[in-house]
Amino acid sequence: MIRLFFPINNTYYNMNELQGIDTIGIKWKSIKQNDLDLDYAVVMSKTIATTLFKELEDSVEYFTGDLAKIKVFGKIYSLPRQQVAYGDVGITYTYSGVTVPALPWPEPVLALREYILKLKGIRYNFVLVNRYKNGLDHIGEHRDNEHELDANCPIASISLGQERDFVLKHKDARKTGKDKKAIPPVKISLQHGSILLMNPPTNEIWYHSLPIRKKLLGPRINLTFRKILLG
Repeated sequence: MIRLFFPINNTYYNMNELQGIDTIGIKWKSIKQNDLDLDYAVVMSKTIATTLFKELEDSVEYFTGDLAKIKVFGKIYSLPRQQVAYGDVGITYTYSGVTVPALPWPEPVLALREYILKLKGIRYNFVLVNRYKNGLDHIGEHRDNEHELDANCPIASISLGQERDFVLKHKDARKTGKDKKAIPPVKISLQHGSILLMNPPTNEIWYHSLPIRKKLLGPRINLTFRKILLG
């Protein structure tokens, strides 16, 4: 049975009823070019998105200490954002020299996982939650191509809060000299209550980032659901 309930102020809400939408009728935008394969849609009403955002703001505790740092070219830096991970029992995720443990699923995040199952028929076993306090918090160009990720499964990214630009750049456009190709970047504005699916082979070919936007003052919470290979 698909669970679509989460508690707020001791009352259980049904996500599908609050949104008042038919998931079959969601208008998906597909972007396909040069091995880029994306699906994007606003999948929840402003009311439910804001309710979820407030619940996450009130309840999520983010990593501190070594788990709030990242290794880049051998040097350790503090993450320019807040981060925590949730998932099934025993799962860990290693990226940029840092291994993060999956904490037990909190109810609102679990409800979102089940909602994605309803939308796309994919059951994820891990999620990274990133909080950007304002437009100065960011994430640099990178690819989510770690070996423990299921390369055949899309990464599903849910955005709540401040709308932010999401920029993708082809790996050959980042090269120099004669190997560089004139492939323009792709920019998507990730709206409050939206979901972006990065389908294969996107993460093998395209780098993505959430660049600094100094004029943006509002916080944003992003949940990237992934399928981790076990064993």
